[in-house]
This record gives sequence, C-alpha cells and structure tokens, in this order.
Amino acid sequence: MSQAAYAYAYLRPSAVLDGADGPRLALETSGGVTPLGAVANPRFFAGFLADPAPAAAALLAVADVAAARYYQPRLRASLDPVVTANGDRLRFESFSGCCGVYARLDVLGAGLDGDEIGHGTTNVDVNNPLREALTRIGPGDPLHLAVGPDALEVTTFDGPVVEKKVPLPERWLRGFAETQVTAAGFDLRAELPAAEAVRFLRSLPRGGRGGARTVQWIVPAGRTLRPTTRPVPGAVCLPGPERLAALQRVLRHASALRVYGPVAGDGPAASAWEVVLPGMRLTLTLSPDVSRGFSGEGGVLGALATGTAEQDAELVAVLLAWEPRIEIAELAEQSGLTPARVRAALTRLGTAGQIGYDTAEAAYFHRQLPYEAGRAEARNPRLRAAHALVAAGAVRLEAGGELATVTVDDHIQRVRTDRAGAVSCTCLWWAKYRGGRGPCKHALAVGMVRENATNASDTVEAGA
Repeated sequence: MSQAAYAYAYLRPSAVLDGADGPRLALETSGGVTPLGAVANPRFFAGFLADPAPAAAALLAVADVAAARYYQPRLRASLDPVVTANGDRLRFESFSGCCGVYARLDVLGAGLDGDEIGHGTTNVDVNNPLREALTRIGPGDPLHLAVGPDALEVTTFDGPVVEKKVPLPERWLRGFAETQVTAAGFDLRAELPAAEAVRFLRSLPRGGRGGARTVQWIVPAGRTLRPTTRPVPGAVCLPGPERLAALQRVLRHASALRVYGPVAGDGPAASAWEVVLPGMRLTLTLSPDVSRGFSGEGGVLGALATGTAEQDAELVAVLLAWEPRIEIAELAEQSGLTPARVRAALTRLGTAGQIGYDTAEAAYFHRQLPYEAGRAEARNPRLRAAHALVAAGAVRLEAGGELATVTVDDHIQRVRTDRAGAVSCTCLWWAKYRGGRGPCKHALAVGMVRENATNASDTVEAGA
C-alpha cells in the first residue's frame, strides 16, 4: 500500500490545565489553512464549552476512531483528528486506520460560549495524557476551551516543538473523498428517543472475531429498531455493529439517535449513526463491510474522469469560504453552472479534502485538509488505468453512441450506456460489483473518449 510520511508540529502537547476560572482544555494545532493562507499553528476559538462532560466524552469518541483499526486491529493507527472552524461551529473529524469508519463531532453555536469562531482547518494533538484527563471531566465545573495558541504564546514560545511523523496512506485520503459522496445519498431512516437509543446501542456486540465480520439489517419498529435477516423495504444496513463502540462513551448524555442510509438494495450498504448531544452532534459513518474501506468505493471516479468537472472545480473553489452549509442553487447562480455541474465540481474538490457532507443538514460544507491536493486523485489505480487505455487508443465508439468497445491485450470488453446514462460492462469487475463500487476502468475510459469527442464536435461547430 502506497503511503507518504506526514509531520505534525505542535508548540506543546494538548492538555487539560488548571485555570483561575476552572479547568482549561488547550487543544494544540499543527499546520493548517485559513482565509489568510497557510498558518503554522492557527487559533480558531477561545471560550467555554456549554456542556463540558458530553463534549469531553464526544472528543474522546472521535479520538477512539482515529486510533482504531476495526479490520486487522492488531495494527494501531495514529492519525490526529482534523478540526475545521466554519464561523458558527467547530467540526472535529477522524478516520479509522482501516478506512472503514468516519467520525465527526459538530460542536454547534449552542455548545460554545466565547469569542467569535474563526475559519480554517488544521490538525489537533490528541495524546494519552490528554485522553486520561478528558475522562475525569465532570458536569459540575465550567470548562474553558482554546483551539490553538494565541498570538502572544506563538511569539514568545521558546520551548521544544512537539513533532510527530506518521505514515499517511493514500487510501486514507481517498476515504475522506469517498465518504462525502456516499453520505450525500443518505436520507433519515429512523430516529429514536434517548431511552430507546441507549437500549439499542447497548444491545450491540462490542467486539470479538465472531461479530466483527457480520452484516446486520435493522428496520424501524415504533419508537425502536428491530433486526431483520434481509434488506426489506425501509431497512438500514448495520455492517459490523461493534464498530459503533465509540458511541458508548456518550450514551448517558444522548437525547436521540438518528440513523441515515440509502434506499435498501440487494447487498450491504454504508450507513450513518448520529447521537444528538447538548449543543452537539456525534456521527459515525460505517463502510458497507468491516473489511471494505471507503477508499475503494469509486464514487468520485466519474467526476475525476471528466475535464469539465476539473475546470468547474477551479471556478467553484474560489467561491468557497469555509461555509458551514453550501447551497447548491446559490453556487450555481454565482458560478453560472448547472446544479449537476456544481455537484460534480464539489465531488472533485472532495478528492483534495476541500468538501465534507453533513447528513443532519443534508448539505455539503467547506474544509481544507492540510495534505497535498490532488494526491488521492493522481494515485487512484482505476483512474490511472483508464487514462492508459485512452492513451493507447484502446477505446472505439460504435455507431449510435450507446455501445463502445475497449481492447485490452488480446481480448475486448463492451461498455453500454443507455439513454438514461446508466453504464454496464462485460468485464469481471462489473460482473462482481454491478456498479456498486463505482465504474470500472473500461467505463471510465469510454466516458473520457466520449467527452473528448463531444468537445471536438462542439469546437468544429463553433468554427463553422
């Protein structure tokens, strides 16, 4: 698995410190991006958490996911969570080392009391002493929160910088891009009140080799959820139920559980599980199987394969400003693009870590991961293979436009596109996944050639 080394540089370790007005949670930041450009140690907020105990528990849950590998758990992950300040909230995000679980804590305006919330994205240091200190946070005392050092601390700091160098797998970067595409296809399927939410989550297996590879289905039944053996109408997939273990930390503070998922199909599917907390939301999104990370889902490949989406993404990117809620219609009006082209552009921006998706608000949001833009796109194996097929002249469009032939070595594959735009292929990949993990390399190559042919035709007509 290809990976690069990524270095965090913090002025000091994050810690819970004693203060004159109560404990102070100081979350140290590493290199990030703000409206002013790259900043070594940005500061996004200083004030109080309205509900310290649930906030501390939820931060620990996000850190649990960042440190976990649910598939092959003997290998430990060590990637620090990401924090984005959207002006009206703070979002803490993490991904499991196996790329199968995405966690996000949205601390909304109602959960914060203090200075204005900034704009930007960075990593935050989460270390073992901090984790231990967070477990001792109770509801009685006020808890001051500082995300990043203030200007005086930065200019006068003369101590040793805390550095961490960790492997950054490219599939982890692709996972961030794929989750926002997957979640955009979810709808709210069930909502449980606090007591039923706690009962249901506590009934789930917490680990063990037997439960770790199971895929369950659940359906709403009154005010609760009941298991079912197959994906009946209205059912939601619960793949690897023990992967929701991180939610156990916040159950005593929960007011509701919301479940999101796509329309039930024939096989396993991703789903999102959101615990509603005072002024906060904690969401875990699960891949369709414990052994199946988000990085291989292929939902972004269609947008990456088109030159139009690349050009549109450059235009849309300049209109983003760490907005907590991106309105497609508004972006379409500002950019002069159709809503469909705006969505494709946002998908492409997601591969550079610039876009996330909030299932609770059914809306995209802007963030900018502090990683090399375009890396996940350039290293995607199916996309590279499709470009190679096009460069080799392996694609031939048949008369009528619905059928195309792709010659690979000594055999051919046929790609069919119906009038509704649905694509199928004769290759083994398509036979195995039926489009469930994105287009195959042959379909991608055909799409590229079709776009090139359309552009060439438009150019000729314009010249005439």
